[in-house]
Amino acid sequence: PYVSWEFLTTEPDILMDTYGIKPMIINTIYTVVLTLLFCIPLGIGSAIYLAEYAKQGKIVSAIRFAIEILAGIPSIVYDFFVRKMSIGDYAGSMLAASLTLTLIVLPTMIRTTEESLLAVSSSYREAAAAMGLSKFYTIRKVILPCAISGIVVAIILSIGRMISESAALLYTAGIAQDLPTSVLSHVKEPGATMTVQLYLYATEGGAPEWVPYAMAAVLMLFVLFIEILTHLIAGIFARRKKG
Repeated sequence: PYVSWEFLTTEPDILMDTYGIKPMIINTIYTVVLTLLFCIPLGIGSAIYLAEYAKQGKIVSAIRFAIEILAGIPSIVYDFFVRKMSIGDYAGSMLAASLTLTLIVLPTMIRTTEESLLAVSSSYREAAAAMGLSKFYTIRKVILPCAISGIVVAIILSIGRMISESAALLYTAGIAQDLPTSVLSHVKEPGATMTVQLYLYATEGGAPEWVPYAMAAVLMLFVLFIEILTHLIAGIFARRKKG
């Protein structure tokens, strides 16, 4: 009952005794979009290279093994790595948070996309080669359209991981609760995401008891929406493939 329109569209103000989560929602969406700008080209590009261009052997096997290891590293480790590599004001910012999330979701995106590419029948590649099509054209016009359902699922599942992450963002995104000043300058500004603020409310207080529970309900709805969207998109592409 505490999840209202006012709760979703107002700022937290102790003097006014309001605890809206609008800045946290904006920070979460901003972080997700900025992370996708990094991880989609890197993730899909790496998967295409491993599946289509790299000569299969010990080196490629070692790369795949390293990716699997990266997927199992606790996210807090990436947090400290990004903080150590940060320069000046970029520590404690949306950029630092997005770089951290990029490192976290890249292994999943690379492996899922690669499996989707490898699942495409080799007969398509052979037919394209027989017609004299270039490798790049075959990948762009034949392979990627056939694997698009798996790629979309990889992206959406990565978004779910970004939204649910908290430990890695606690020291990189910061805990600021102000609205962004502008879209471009916000990349260098700190800002608490929903999971970070939920953690702070739950552990350090500063808000009525119902606020963390209401934020948790909103987060659950976000994740539920992403899961439903994943199944719908996968079903659409599956039906198109059959047709």
